[in-house]
Amino acid sequence: MDKIKQLSVNPNTLTPNPWNTNHCSPEAEQKIRNSIKRFGLFKPIIVRELADGTLQILGGEHRWRAALDLGLTEVPVINLGKIHDRRAKEIGLVDNGRYGEDNMTELALLLKELGADEVAEFMPYTDADLTAIFSTETINLDDLLLPDEAPEDPEIPEPSAAPAQTHQLLRFKVPFDDADRITAIIEKVMRDQGYTDEDSLSNAGNALVHLLLGAA
Repeated sequence: MDKIKQLSVNPNTLTPNPWNTNHCSPEAEQKIRNSIKRFGLFKPIIVRELADGTLQILGGEHRWRAALDLGLTEVPVINLGKIHDRRAKEIGLVDNGRYGEDNMTELALLLKELGADEVAEFMPYTDADLTAIFSTETINLDDLLLPDEAPEDPEIPEPSAAPAQTHQLLRFKVPFDDADRITAIIEKVMRDQGYTDEDSLSNAGNALVHLLLGAA
């Protein structure tokens, strides 16, 4: 690969590649235009240089099209130089790929802080996406502590034998709007029923069992 160069060029001098598998809906394309209007084109377009000197887009075709639609006369470009087709296609896949996943609870809190309706104007979230994000929140039973519960002694001696298993760890999700109320109810049952002798997870689980089996 040649030395990488950072340039500013007229978008009309760029050309798309013929193998891009990443397609956008008209709604998503509008969000990209909204993003560029709001923030500018801060993410460069990735290109390679063909034998005739043409700059071919490997990553950022949708940003390029949005720049053309908005009438921009200059866009930031990263030129990877003269690279062969296989490497160019691999780089295109990497540019289109996403390696991580959002923590839905943290994402919901961040969107709530920024204003979901405003963020939705330029982020690739549909109404259904936002409904799903805000519909659930994971409850961490380890956070359900009694107000007067003392911290556990960090210096716990090594047991001579593993204690018998008495509880099973479960994970579940509840509607986002109900999370605080459910947490408060479990904590109240822990206090009222005296579930204080075990670790926090077991105390909370005992309270949950009391609630569910008592209502059965």
